[in-house]
Amino acid sequence: MKKLSNEEISFFCLELSLMLHAGVGVGEGLCLLAEETRDDETRSFLTDMADCLDQGTPLAEAMRRSGRFPDYVTGLVDVGERSGRTEEALQSLARYYEDRSRLEHQLRSALLYPAILLLMMLVVIVVLLVRVLPVFNEVYASLGGCLTGVAGGLLALGRALDRGMPTLCVLLALAVGFLAAFAASGGFREWALAAWSRRMGDRGVSRALHTARFAQALSMGLSSGLPVEEALTLAASLQQGAPAARTRYEDCRDRLEKGESLADALRQSEILPPAACRMLALGLRSGNGDTVMEELARRISQEAEDELQARVGYVEPALVIVTSALVGVILLSVMLPLMHIMAAIG
Repeated sequence: MKKLSNEEISFFCLELSLMLHAGVGVGEGLCLLAEETRDDETRSFLTDMADCLDQGTPLAEAMRRSGRFPDYVTGLVDVGERSGRTEEALQSLARYYEDRSRLEHQLRSALLYPAILLLMMLVVIVVLLVRVLPVFNEVYASLGGCLTGVAGGLLALGRALDRGMPTLCVLLALAVGFLAAFAASGGFREWALAAWSRRMGDRGVSRALHTARFAQALSMGLSSGLPVEEALTLAASLQQGAPAARTRYEDCRDRLEKGESLADALRQSEILPPAACRMLALGLRSGNGDTVMEELARRISQEAEDELQARVGYVEPALVIVTSALVGVILLSVMLPLMHIMAAIG
């Protein structure tokens, strides 16, 4: 069964929390949401959840039975119901998945635009090598010369590419299909990003994004009244596609079990920066640990987004410079000898 997207989870949790705040019961709120939606499939599962609640099933269990929500959502709602803070848990989930949805859109743009730009520039270069250079070679042949040096090597490369054109077309179609699937399918995008994370490890922007997600989830767990160990376990469960990150979280959990404070465990496990751990330690001592963690999560998320945007800012000019330089080399290697020949004839 298809899971809800981050944006859909955020809207669902926000609307349900607003209804609870207005004094509307959960079952009645689900019925109202079902009446408002235009999608038959969504209306059906909301109605089924409302029927479960009418039979005395808790909200978390109804959400789990629907198969539409991640385990993290149902787990936190379950804790909220047991602690009498369902509304706060739903509000925290709405903010968290709104942030995840925004970051997902930014990540998709960051990956798609440079890839499309590179693909277009490669097409231009292949056209120059395969179609344009042979024309110049014929011009040289009519003047009693031939392409040599760099131009001759590029001409040979163009002829090789021309012979392999069917393979190039297949590769181009696969690349276009991959980009289209990445842009349109959330499930495929998650699979591709998880594979990238497993292959590239836990460095640079990837690590910053993992840390931001963990900090947001930990903040949400603490603000919802979860014990520290349970909040840490739920937050770590989001990092299934990052083995290196999971190793750090397991080390942090082991340190907590040995009696270390949360701030010390996070610092020793190198999950959060030392400055953030010092602020968290002060917040925990003053009884405002959840508030401080929420502010730290906001800052860490903003830093991760800024780093992502900075990397994209480096990639785009680099692609333009490199591909433009290649096009310039191709044209100059052809035009300069031609200018010498024309000057000799003149």
